[in-house]
Amino acid sequence: MTATATATSAPSAIRVAIAGASGRMGHMLIDAVLASPDLRLTGALDAAGNPSLGTDAGAFLGKPTGVVVTADVGQALANADVLIDFTRPEGTLAHLAVAAEKGVGVVIGTTGFSDAQKAQIAQAAEKTAVVFSPNMSVGVNVTFKLLEMAAKALQDGGYDIEIIEAHHKHKVDAPSGTALKMGEVIAAAQGTKLADRAVYERYGDTGARVDGSIGFATVRGGDIVGDHTVLFAGDGERIEIAHKSSSRAGYAKGSLRAARYLAQHKRGLHSMYDVLGLNS
Repeated sequence: MTATATATSAPSAIRVAIAGASGRMGHMLIDAVLASPDLRLTGALDAAGNPSLGTDAGAFLGKPTGVVVTADVGQALANADVLIDFTRPEGTLAHLAVAAEKGVGVVIGTTGFSDAQKAQIAQAAEKTAVVFSPNMSVGVNVTFKLLEMAAKALQDGGYDIEIIEAHHKHKVDAPSGTALKMGEVIAAAQGTKLADRAVYERYGDTGARVDGSIGFATVRGGDIVGDHTVLFAGDGERIEIAHKSSSRAGYAKGSLRAARYLAQHKRGLHSMYDVLGLNS
């Protein structure tokens, strides 16, 4: 580690590795870590064949860090306390397996996991501490709490529920993990399961809306970072609870809060509710 990289880091700084280091979110996370005096960048990971391999992780900022981007998970985690991972499900699970063996905590912001893959995450959390959330934004997690409150209060009022989400044209999964989490929060608050109520597609002669269903609508285009709106539509009124992201900075800030939280835990599966103290 060069003097440049450590000059702004506290002696007991939390050592952080970033997966997907050359991506948009990876760049945002690296910038945020370097700007945080209580954190220190010690690892940068990306997929084999990525053009950034072998380069300094701070090159895009013009800030030499002494941390080289590597495809070797063991190397990236060698000096890390926490790995922050916003990649793809298969890659995240491979990284998590190595982190669990090394006792490195993992912040997972990746979306698109199957139920079987989520079970793998829970299993790995028996060996190391994991914060797993479909959205690391503090604002989004506060929105989840508001939705929980609204769903309980409006349960018997005949309100139809629709979840509308919009993201950039490069996003590969739909509905977004955040939209699905919103549906899960609402369903759980009403003592039901999303799988029994979700409607993901409407086309042609669909018939009247089924009472109690939770509908999803997906928009993909341009550079939309992430917009989510939940509509509670009743007779004579409607309530909209929305969160809109104008940059990925919110995800990065929440991820760093999660990393600090994990530094105080050895194992277990945690959520952003735990990080933010919203479970109470």
